[in-house]
Amino acid sequence: MEHLKFEFTGVQTPQRFDAILVGVVGSGNLEVLMEPGQDPAHCTLSITTSARGFGPIWEAVAQNFQARHQLAGVAISINDMGATPAVVSLRLDQAAASLPAAKASA
Repeated sequence: MEHLKFEFTGVQTPQRFDAILVGVVGSGNLEVLMEPGQDPAHCTLSITTSARGFGPIWEAVAQNFQARHQLAGVAISINDMGATPAVVSLRLDQAAASLPAAKASA
C-alpha cells in the first residue's frame, strides 16, 4: 500500500456538514470520505492506494479537483483499489456535490 497526502489552500468553505462517503472499495474502484477539516483555510487529501508509483498522477488529479472546487476546511480521505483517474475524479465530484452550499472565505 502507498500513502500520499496533499494540501491545498482554498476559498470555498462549506456550511457545517456531517461526513460524506461515496463509492465502494473494491477491485478497480475506491471510496471517498469528506469530513470537516482541522484547518479552515486548507483542503487536505489523504490517499491510501494499492497501486504503487502513481504519485504524480494522484497529484495531478488532486490539483485538478481543487482547481474546480477550491475547497477549504475539508479533509478528504481516499481508499483506492486501482481506480482510474476518471473514476477518482467522478467520486471526488460526487462527494463535493453532496456538500452543503459553500461560502467564499475572505
